[in-house]
Amino acid sequence: MGSYLEAYGAGETHHAHVVRRWTIGIVIGLVVLLVLAILYATFKNYHEESIVNAFLGRLRNGEYQDAYRMWGCTEETPCREYSYTKFKDDWGPQSEHPSAQAAKLGIVQTCGNGVLVQVIYPSGDPVPLFVREDTGTIGFAPWPECPGRHFHLRNWWDSLWHSS
Repeated sequence: MGSYLEAYGAGETHHAHVVRRWTIGIVIGLVVLLVLAILYATFKNYHEESIVNAFLGRLRNGEYQDAYRMWGCTEETPCREYSYTKFKDDWGPQSEHPSAQAAKLGIVQTCGNGVLVQVIYPSGDPVPLFVREDTGTIGFAPWPECPGRHFHLRNWWDSLWHSS
């Protein structure tokens, strides 16, 4: 039979070990949640951003017919209120923004049944485009940003790394 003092502190050691294990588990869980939240925010509108990037790529290559099709319009069945001539006036080499090479994506926001993607040119105001989620067609957005209040975390994050 052992003495009373031989077991002294054994409970505290076990308790400290359990607390340390719980603390490590909670920290790992929070880090995983943070990483998942960042991944979700980064990639939730990836498909719509890639559609706009493909559109700009077609403009860069001078493939205006293909770019016009991305608006859900063709030369055979033009959009009622956006003819191919008007499209070329807006996006062609004689347009206000002739250089698609200089274009980059700005604010990307989900609104209703689509995603608003701002295309930023060095000269002039951003061009807000709206990509419908169900069809993937592009159109001009009726607003410069989605209605309502928004946190511009992406702009803030970009401003930390790219001073302009």
